[in-house]
Amino acid sequence: MPNSYTAFAGQRLLMAGASRNVGIAVRKALDRGVPDAILIFDDQTGRQVDFDLRGTEEEIAARLGQSEEPPQDAPRSPGRPKLGVVAREVTLLPRHWDWLSRQSGGASATLRRLVDTARKLEEHKQVAREAQQASDRFMMAMLGNQPGYEEAARALYAGDRARFLALSDPWPAELRDYARRLAAPAFDHGEDADSLV
Repeated sequence: MPNSYTAFAGQRLLMAGASRNVGIAVRKALDRGVPDAILIFDDQTGRQVDFDLRGTEEEIAARLGQSEEPPQDAPRSPGRPKLGVVAREVTLLPRHWDWLSRQSGGASATLRRLVDTARKLEEHKQVAREAQQASDRFMMAMLGNQPGYEEAARALYAGDRARFLALSDPWPAELRDYARRLAAPAFDHGEDADSLV
């Protein structure tokens, strides 16, 4: 899935979407002489990015569109796909082997279930961590001088959704809503991410 980007002219949202669309919108705004500084952010990381906006709109679209093309999968050969099962040695204590022997499906199936459960938990933590970092990067760049910024950042890392929302409420609306959208996965415990905005 290609990255998406969001551009701001000062405190106003200029454009959000694919790199080529954002790049062309930024170029048009610059050509019009928009007085505010224009900054572009990667929606996944919250990092500020620079686009090469030289040339015509077609050249900009072609240059920025190259990074959006998904990689082509290698053609599949006929027959059964490889399952990827790898046999390796596992060293456990006798009490672990005893417990595994009492589980339905056998030791291998039980170990696979345990590993999958642990992976899902770790993936959720990783998504939350990445959302915190992305929102904080954006807030530092665009909202660092706003009242309550430091307290809001602490609430973000503490996972305190209500405090984060309350502290960010007085910020400029379009900047606030974007920071909240980036932060949503950090607070997501089965809630709809759009409820932050």
